[in-house]
Amino acid sequence: MASALKNLSEYNEANIPSAEGLSFGIVVSEWNTKVTHALYEGCYNALIKHGAKEANIRLLQVPGSFELTVGAKMMADEYKTDAVICLGCVIKGETKHNEYINYAVANGLTSLSMFYSRPFVFGVLTPDSEEQALDRAGGRHGNKGVEAAITAIRMASLKKGMKGGKPKIGF
Repeated sequence: MASALKNLSEYNEANIPSAEGLSFGIVVSEWNTKVTHALYEGCYNALIKHGAKEANIRLLQVPGSFELTVGAKMMADEYKTDAVICLGCVIKGETKHNEYINYAVANGLTSLSMFYSRPFVFGVLTPDSEEQALDRAGGRHGNKGVEAAITAIRMASLKKGMKGGKPKIGF
């Protein structure tokens, strides 16, 4: 497996636009707190590192990952954020609960993105074990919270660039 030895959260910082002037909502599941708190820390710190102001970052905690979608909608209705980042962790167990929750959240966030015409970022880990989750929440595979923040910055900047002019296209 190629990812076994690689930090998947490495990225070229030169390709990340500034988050200055952008506002973000972060909705975090309280279930699997050790993991979701680490995701939040990575996400928040990445937003600040790339220019977001603390006053432009709002946090909402929800009981579990299934509630991320309604929490994201509440965030969008209450605040005029440029992007909403949803962080959670659903560890596979003996039943198929993880499939139902993950599908519902992914589908719900996609629907919200389309309805509000702004990014709702899926930052939900879907591991087989707590060890795999921790590996992706600041462990040997990086921090998916950082990746969610970078996605939010890039998508919010892309949307902002489309207002009032032609978008820049480049590879």
